Amino acid sequence: MPREVFRTPDARFAHLPGFAYPPRYIEVDGLRMHYVEAGPADAPPVVLLHGEPSWSYLYRHMIAPLAAAGYRVLAPDLIGCGRSDKPGAIADYSYAEHVAWIGAWFEQLALKGVTLFCQDWGSLIGLRLVGERPDTFARVFVGNGFLPTGDEKMPMPFSAWRAFARYSPVFPVGAILQAGSRRWLSRGERAAYNAPFPDKRYTAGIRAFPGLVPMTPDDPATPANRAAWQALACFSRPFHTCFADGDPITRGADRALRRRVPGAAEAAHTTIARARHFLQEDQGDKIAAFMLAQMGALR
Repeated sequence: MPREVFRTPDARFAHLPGFAYPPRYIEVDGLRMHYVEAGPADAPPVVLLHGEPSWSYLYRHMIAPLAAAGYRVLAPDLIGCGRSDKPGAIADYSYAEHVAWIGAWFEQLALKGVTLFCQDWGSLIGLRLVGERPDTFARVFVGNGFLPTGDEKMPMPFSAWRAFARYSPVFPVGAILQAGSRRWLSRGERAAYNAPFPDKRYTAGIRAFPGLVPMTPDDPATPANRAAWQALACFSRPFHTCFADGDPITRGADRALRRRVPGAAEAAHTTIARARHFLQEDQGDKIAAFMLAQMGALR
């Protein structure tokens, strides 16, 4: 049976505080995927991968300084999020499909020598891609993220979140972003996070994410994630961790990444103070400054 797909009307994105980038689109697997781009088109690419239930709007405090430094900055919306198309059933989504969709985006844009920043589900997808196609990436920054295999014990707050996402009759995205941020978001900013989801028919993708995280060793995604870890164990290019000091979901995961990825041994790492899960909201300018200190400004 063909999947039912929803596309958020453009009018929902008419007023986005601090986010005036024109939309760009490509097609993957018959679905329209949105991304924003800033900076010189021929410059080294910096890719910013968001997580759940956010979209590329999360990176508005980072895109401008990275582009001003001379980089080509690209931030896609995962399928089911932001301006990208939204299949209407939870069963329409899988971990493997998310990796394939973003992988197809990389291929269509012919991205090479990429500096990656990934957070939350952006890390679950991004680190899989680093493992599967390491030659695409020149440098990696991970903020509040990991690559689970089901062998780890997940924190209690995540189990509660998993149940909420699947069964709660309401899913207030703007309020969720606020709860995961230390900074007080304006009414307009909360509205921007609600914008992709006019009603519950559009929320299957963001509700599906927690149930796709490998929780047991026999999870369907576990073999591919273990294979990615084997590749990451040989990844010697710069690999940085950039975790918040106030995220109960990913606390401690940065230590495991630094221990297991060779490229982390000589790379700089930082803890972002006064930040929670959505550290890009709380301290996006400081994260961009940390990245640029490692990468070097091109202008």
